[in-house]
Amino acid sequence: MSHVVIRSVPFATRFRAAAGGAQELIRRDRERAQKLLAGLSPHGPLPYQEYRRHRRHHHHRKGGAAEAPSTGPYGDAAPPATGGGSSTGAGSSIDVTDTGVTYIMSVGVGSPATQYNLLIDTGSSNTWVGANTPYNPTSTSQDTGNTINVSYGSGTMTGEEYTDLVTLNPSLTIQNQSIGVASSAQGFTDVDGIIGVGPVDLTQNTVSNTTEVPTVTDNLYSQGTITSDSLGISYEPSSATGVANGELTFGGVDNTKYTGEISFVPITTTSPASNYWGINQSVTYGTDGTTILDTTAGIVDTGTTLLLLATDAFQAYQQATGGTQDQTTGLLTITEEQYNNLQSLYFNIGGTTYEFTANAQIWPRALNSVLGGEEGQIYLIASDLGSMSGSGLDFINGFGWLQRYYTVFDTGNAQVGVATTEYTDADTN
Repeated sequence: MSHVVIRSVPFATRFRAAAGGAQELIRRDRERAQKLLAGLSPHGPLPYQEYRRHRRHHHHRKGGAAEAPSTGPYGDAAPPATGGGSSTGAGSSIDVTDTGVTYIMSVGVGSPATQYNLLIDTGSSNTWVGANTPYNPTSTSQDTGNTINVSYGSGTMTGEEYTDLVTLNPSLTIQNQSIGVASSAQGFTDVDGIIGVGPVDLTQNTVSNTTEVPTVTDNLYSQGTITSDSLGISYEPSSATGVANGELTFGGVDNTKYTGEISFVPITTTSPASNYWGINQSVTYGTDGTTILDTTAGIVDTGTTLLLLATDAFQAYQQATGGTQDQTTGLLTITEEQYNNLQSLYFNIGGTTYEFTANAQIWPRALNSVLGGEEGQIYLIASDLGSMSGSGLDFINGFGWLQRYYTVFDTGNAQVGVATTEYTDADTN
């Protein structure tokens, strides 16, 4: 099975001790969570699916015969194509780089292309450049005359909208993709911008004179480059930064990156989690099933680093683990003895239980310097979301969670898929 691969250029993480370390990381994650909690009702994957269903049911072939909708395990929902490597049907895969707190990918804009290191964000949907590397207009660049303004809670960007040729890899090129060109960007010190792969409705009210802006996934699909408007993500735990150990598969999944089967669940109907890649899950601790979080709504999000839990759930987790808050990092810390006794978390998603081992719950000890932490100290990656459960967005399964599972973000069928990988039970931390 072949893969078309582009390797991203590593960049220094912006969360080292000099930049505030883990305290800054927690602040950014929490501010982002509060922005997501504000919601953008009635946006999100569910209204998009309803729109697609409406169009499908009112489309007629020649001779008046109605076109039959596709079906799957959730009514209209059907899993995307499986496999990897090819640019049609099975999707096309791109290597992406682990920076220690998030993943970035190298994206070409223009012809000849300028390469930009962009943060991969499933919690927003605009793609933009110019935070560091300047935008270089070429013959494929068109200034639309529109302005763009996007807030991320922990950062903002303002600028102009262009349309341009975007190259993700040689087999994934997008004509006339909307690109924001930043005249001002705050909170993006060491990255050139963002590639937004969230629900398209999140672009509403971000670009002047425009209802909404198709995402890169939307355009790849509408332009016929991929046959399924979905995105498969493979991240892996690592004890080093700047490692190209992640992979995005546009238009399908890479079945070499997961074990067993992918279990799909429909997007939650609970707002505001339903506006994003929202799912319902419960969380328990240990073999005795201590409740951490009853079944409730939250999101899966590449733009958040930690595993964020509603305040009451976080307090239950702290009590269960015996962790104490570290004054330097702001994270929970445990002793070696407590780590030896640390039990697994269990995430129940759509009736399938996913074990999150003790090793998965701790920050990679080799990367404690990224947090501004102490060598040899053990830090837990779960943190306080900043609001009580019942808010409609009671958890965020971020970067640290995603490194243990294969995930699929399926736009057309309004569903999220999860599968175990060879790293689910790995002792890399």
